Amino acid sequence: MSDLVTTATQGRPSSPRRPARAVAPFASWPVFSIAGLVLAAHLVISIGKEYWLDEAYMLALGRFHLDWGFADQPPVVPLLAAAMDAVAPDSLFVLRLPAVLATVAAVPVAALIARELGADRRAQVFTALAQACALWITLSGHWLTPYTLEPLQWLLLVWLLVRWIRLRDDRQLLILGVTIGIAAQTKFQVLLLCAVLLVSVLLFGPRELLRRPKFWVGVGIALLIALPTLVWQAIHGWPQLRMSEVVAAEADVLSGGRSGVAFQLFGYAGIAGLVLLLYGLWLLFTDQRLRAYRFLGVTFVVLYVIFVVGAGRPYYLGGLYAVGFAVGALGLQWRREAGRARLRWLAWPAFGLSVAAAIGMLVLSTVFTSSPGMPVGERIAANTSTVYAELPARQRERTALLGESYVVASYLDAYASRYELPGSYSAHRGYGFFGPPPERVDAVVYVGDRPDRLRRYFGDVRAATDPGQDPKVWLATDRTVSWARIWPELREL
Repeated sequence: MSDLVTTATQGRPSSPRRPARAVAPFASWPVFSIAGLVLAAHLVISIGKEYWLDEAYMLALGRFHLDWGFADQPPVVPLLAAAMDAVAPDSLFVLRLPAVLATVAAVPVAALIARELGADRRAQVFTALAQACALWITLSGHWLTPYTLEPLQWLLLVWLLVRWIRLRDDRQLLILGVTIGIAAQTKFQVLLLCAVLLVSVLLFGPRELLRRPKFWVGVGIALLIALPTLVWQAIHGWPQLRMSEVVAAEADVLSGGRSGVAFQLFGYAGIAGLVLLLYGLWLLFTDQRLRAYRFLGVTFVVLYVIFVVGAGRPYYLGGLYAVGFAVGALGLQWRREAGRARLRWLAWPAFGLSVAAAIGMLVLSTVFTSSPGMPVGERIAANTSTVYAELPARQRERTALLGESYVVASYLDAYASRYELPGSYSAHRGYGFFGPPPERVDAVVYVGDRPDRLRRYFGDVRAATDPGQDPKVWLATDRTVSWARIWPELREL
């Protein structure tokens, strides 16, 4: 086996097509069994009452603001949300199906990466199990958000690369271009991934990849697919570039600052997954049999440093965990084949703990989207609806709903049909780029905790709900300046 791997890793020039190194049979039955369990678990968890806050945002974007791009994300997930909502309006279960299917599909793709690297059936199963139990992916795997679809897309990208290294089949590079283009229309981080991959291949090989004409054709395909959202960003002043500052500013509260991000970027790999990931990274840098794949280890480390220094989100590396899982599992296989399997009795208990931790994360995900009594998002919509309905009919015609944050505005839009609410506005995040209410609107029902921001624009701002209610609803009337002046001063990412 080691001789075969070494043959595949030699960097000498070769013909466009060459005899491929043999790979082990795919461990289809156990891998798909693991995927089936992941499917069942996430389908059960998907039967809920409340949207995760980013799900409500995707649904609101898809229902009311579908466009070629948005200030903080590309259009694929809002488009999926709109499609699912058209099939089954207000069905949380149906809305979440694309996310669940993407999370499930990542399990066999992770195993396929291991297979391409030379893993036998047992190592493939270890990789699939680690992918299935990765903590953040388990937590969010049923929420329809860009960061839920991203791991599958990154894994497909990696699988196509390692498959090309084995087969030297340039048709893989065209499919790679399509994959990157769709991923760029889903979440912009893939562009950073590709930039780091390109530099890593240039420095560490296989440089032959960059000499293939179809590689550059694939790059062109990716750019062509991503072009609409890139044009949208250019027209609107590249707001996505400013989002890195927003994410960094939120890191202290959401992730414990850079130290928290540094820990969680690895910790979200899971218990057994973390062991495989660390072992796999060490092998990528030290084992000559894996020299052709060293660029993947370099890419992981460089992205890790970028995300820690930039105080990014702690789940940004979730799409690359399976690289470490696969190489780590392959390393255990090599130890077993060499007769050095003294620690093998630790493997299954470690995976048992990983499964328990993953189940805990599934339960935790329901805590994030539920509360005693009426869910938070629905309560926001219900309370706002009560205030809005109590207004005289003629005043309602001149009153808009204004959410302090994109989260509040998203919940109002997500529950708009149930509570007979008009479309909501917000000067926050993507909503700020949709524009202000029309000039005929001279009053707003404001939902949030910062009504003082409105006092310089409205003659009267008063509480419309009980002081102890959360979130508070306010009524601001007698607008004194134009919306054209108000909106630029209120708008923020």
